[in-house]
Amino acid sequence: MDKTAIVILNWNGVEMLTRFLPSVLDFSRGEAVVYVADNASTDNSLEVLKMHFPEVRIIVLEKNWGFAEGYNRALEQVDAEYYVLLNSDVEVSHHWLTPLVEFMDNHADVAACQPKLLSEKNRDAFEYAGACGGYIDRYGYPFCRGRIFDTVENDDGQYDYAAEVLWATGACMVVRASDFRLAGGFDARFFAHSEEIDLCWRLRLMGKKIYCIPDSYVFHIGGGTLPKNNPTKTYLNFRNNLTMLYKNLSDRELRHVMRVRLVLDYVAAFQALLAGRTGDFKAILNGRRAFKKWLPEYREVRREVQGRRVAGDVVGIYPRSILWQYYAKGHKKYAEIL
Repeated sequence: MDKTAIVILNWNGVEMLTRFLPSVLDFSRGEAVVYVADNASTDNSLEVLKMHFPEVRIIVLEKNWGFAEGYNRALEQVDAEYYVLLNSDVEVSHHWLTPLVEFMDNHADVAACQPKLLSEKNRDAFEYAGACGGYIDRYGYPFCRGRIFDTVENDDGQYDYAAEVLWATGACMVVRASDFRLAGGFDARFFAHSEEIDLCWRLRLMGKKIYCIPDSYVFHIGGGTLPKNNPTKTYLNFRNNLTMLYKNLSDRELRHVMRVRLVLDYVAAFQALLAGRTGDFKAILNGRRAFKKWLPEYREVRREVQGRRVAGDVVGIYPRSILWQYYAKGHKKYAEIL
C-alpha cells in the first residue's frame, strides 16, 4: 500500500494536463504516487500521458462516468492510505502536500482536509470553488471563508489558520481512504456538483471532522468543465443540492427546510426568467422535477445515512439564511456574518 496517492480525473483535458501536471509531479516527488483516471476521453489525453509523463499511473475508464462515479471507480483501483483528489486545472505550490498529510497523520478523527484555494488568474484572491474551507447555511446554500455567492475576497492572510469546516473542496481534497469507503464514496447519481459537500456532510454525521489547512495553498482555474451560468450546471446544482438536503438533514429540520426551499427555488427561477436567462429558468424547474422523480429511490438511502448518525448539531452549518445576510443586510464577507 502507498501512503499517499494523488488521483486526477480527466475528461478531454489534455491542455490542462500538459499545463499543470508538471507542477504536480515536480512538487510531489517522493511524497506521493500520481494517477490520472481517464473518463473515456476522445482527445489525445492518453497518448500525451504515455509519451510525456511515463511516471504517471493511468487508469482507463470505459465511459464518461462524471466526477462522482468516475472517482468511485478509479479509487477502487488505488491502494493507498490517503487519496488526494485533484482537479486537472490546479497548479500546486512547493511543499503543498506535506502540511495536509502531516495534519491527517496527527488527527485520526479528521476524515478530510483541503488547502487554501487561490485563483490561478488572480493569485492574490481566493478561488470560488473552495476558497478557505466550505460551509452551508440551514437552507443548503454553500459558501466559504473567502467567498460568499459571487463576492470573492482577496487573500490578505485573514484566514491563515486551520479551521474546522463542513466541506472540503473537490478541486483539491485529501481524504482518508478508509473513511471514504466507510461513507460509501461519492453519490454516483449526482454525476457532478455538490458531491463533495454531500460526502463531507455524511462523514460529519458519522462523527468525523473536516478541516482547511491554509499552510498549504494551490491555484485553481475553475469552471473548466461547465462554465458559470451554464443551464446544465444550474440543473445539476439544484437537483443535487435538494437531494443532499433530503439525505442529510435531521428529522427535526427536514420538513421546514424543504418548504422554505420550495419558495426560494421558485423565486430564483422567476428571477432568472425576468433577467432573460430562460435556460436557467427551465433548469431550476427541471432540477426540482428530477429531484421529486427520484425521491422514492432515496428514502432507503436517507434511512441508511440517518442510521449512521452519531453527531447531533453539525459543525459548519450556519443557523441562519445566508441569502438574508448577503442581500438584505449587505454582509458580503465571511467575517461579517459571524
